[in-house]
Amino acid sequence: MTQMTIGHLYTSLHAGCASAVARVLEAYEVEVEYVDLDPDDIEEALEGAEVDLLVSAWFPRDEKLAGPGRRVLGDLYQPVVSFAALSPLGAVGTLTSADVDRIIVSDDSRQALEEALKQLPALSVLPIESIGEGALIERLEKARDAGKKPLVVATQPHAVFHTDLLSVIEDPAHLLGGEMSARMILREDVARQADSDLLDELSEMMLGNRVMSALDYVISVEGQDPEGAAEAWQRGRLIGR
Repeated sequence: MTQMTIGHLYTSLHAGCASAVARVLEAYEVEVEYVDLDPDDIEEALEGAEVDLLVSAWFPRDEKLAGPGRRVLGDLYQPVVSFAALSPLGAVGTLTSADVDRIIVSDDSRQALEEALKQLPALSVLPIESIGEGALIERLEKARDAGKKPLVVATQPHAVFHTDLLSVIEDPAHLLGGEMSARMILREDVARQADSDLLDELSEMMLGNRVMSALDYVISVEGQDPEGAAEAWQRGRLIGR
């Protein structure tokens, strides 16, 4: 197979992941094209053969995408919704409005927060501010500079976790849900034509949350293009060893 189209969500995180996967494909002399997708477009893009490889689906949340004629590959990183704060605090179940004065939640984590607050009555009285993923770092810097004490709810990996802004708070009861697995979905007709060594390498490919947060940071904050960020990862220059 000499060409493959990668579909990914239109965010810096997913663009970075797609570009890292592309580096593996290109090592097998596969020419790569990209298609940016909205969440509602993914099923149609796979069904209509608009994309060959989806990077990435978060399991078990996205299990519905793993239908007949599709092969699921790899475990690229482990998305998880997390509690955090601007300074170290005890486990989330011990916190009260004396410890934190508001909740700042990224838009994609709002539903998980609402479920968790049913088990956290001491925190359910706090004002809640939802914010887009791309604006989270700037918002938290303003809160820090103003001496505020927000409880933060955001999904790792994220650019903010490549900074020293946040300390993750223990959530032993997994009130925000457990770890997920970021996996690739390859159309079966494409898989049958692909090099078996390439499929093995994709299945074994591991990026991890730390690398993904760094990719997100250099793309969304530093303005590097996804291909350049993926090359930095491949050459070992993305994060310190």
